[in-house]
Amino acid sequence: MSWEAPARPDWVLAINCGEVAPIAEEAALPLTRDALVGAAAASQGRGNANASETTAHFDHPDFPAAPAFERLERFLAAIEEEAQLTTMGRFMTRRFLLRLLEVRLQIVGWLEEDPGVQEECIKAPLFVAGAPRTGTTILHTLLDADPDHRVPEGWELLRPVPPPPEDPNDFARDPRIDLANRELVLPQTVTSGLLSIHEYGGRKPKECLSAQSFAFQSEEFTARFSVPSFEDWLVRSDMTDAYRMHRLVLQILQRRHKTTSWVLKSPVHLHNLPTLFETYPDARVAITHRDPLTLLSSLTSLIATLRWSHSDRVDVESIASSHLERYAGTFERLVDWTEQNALPDEQIHHSQFRDFQETPIETVQALYARFGKSLSEDAVRAMRDALGENPADRHGTHRYSSEDLGEDERALRARFARYQAKFGVPSDR
Repeated sequence: MSWEAPARPDWVLAINCGEVAPIAEEAALPLTRDALVGAAAASQGRGNANASETTAHFDHPDFPAAPAFERLERFLAAIEEEAQLTTMGRFMTRRFLLRLLEVRLQIVGWLEEDPGVQEECIKAPLFVAGAPRTGTTILHTLLDADPDHRVPEGWELLRPVPPPPEDPNDFARDPRIDLANRELVLPQTVTSGLLSIHEYGGRKPKECLSAQSFAFQSEEFTARFSVPSFEDWLVRSDMTDAYRMHRLVLQILQRRHKTTSWVLKSPVHLHNLPTLFETYPDARVAITHRDPLTLLSSLTSLIATLRWSHSDRVDVESIASSHLERYAGTFERLVDWTEQNALPDEQIHHSQFRDFQETPIETVQALYARFGKSLSEDAVRAMRDALGENPADRHGTHRYSSEDLGEDERALRARFARYQAKFGVPSDR
């Protein structure tokens, strides 16, 4: 096994040994539905000794609380039985869940105050939907550089209520930026090595997972924590509620702005393309491709490091096995959907990671041309600047190995042969 647990700072070691009383005391609080819902409601001035009355504050006819809370309870059971959190991990988990509940309560309140928000038209959004570690982040960053686009920032997806101000100066001074920064940057300080794999921040482009998490149906829960029972359920679940919540968050963010040309990103969309197109019929989707063995090796390292931020027990073999099965199945379905014309082919663009490495601007130009757009000179200049500001190794080198996948390379290649042949995906070796 090539992955090694990164070092932790002394202050994290002290917390995990119980030497920092305030954090240890908060971490010891119960992670139960009633305790978390009650605390979240109290923080928003909606506290009530009657649990059923408190729960009612989270309910809306179009976004009922019951199924969301059922998913929350399923996750909490898995956290207690399977995740083996450290003190620091439990502290971060509680803060994460409280924020989700607090913001869900704010979302319901906004719907009651402004029911017309659901009439906001999210027109022809562009989704970057490749598998993880296939160049989706830098593609998202370059598309963000185009002044005609709007890419949601971390703070917007973590705390979308109220809609962000339209004035750019007010937007940049919104106090929610600092709140989101503290949450997003914390895991990068708890363990070394994470920053070299993926950078998080309040003003960084953010993935769609964070909007889906308000439905308690998101791979944010399975990336950070070892919760195999919840992961097995999530893979088999109907993701409609998560996508409806995602659209509602965009509608809220758009409310004070003109109709927006959204550019969005998450690898989870690759698993759920039919649901995505049901939710956004005019969506355009950019699918990035890379050698499956390379992307899975890199992904295994990322997930292992994320989980190490929360737990002393990281099962790399289990991580590799579960993602191998997930993406082998997803790539097979992608071939089936394509061959059976189950997806709107004219709304999908495919590109290769290797092309993106060698000719990034030209690769983006091909994406624009696919959807009948031209790339302006201003956008090209901005994208070149973004490339210069975001070199791949600016926070160190991310090292990973296919050894962590735990299977013979020839057998692994056979599992992805149909996918690679269909989409012309080259092998790195």
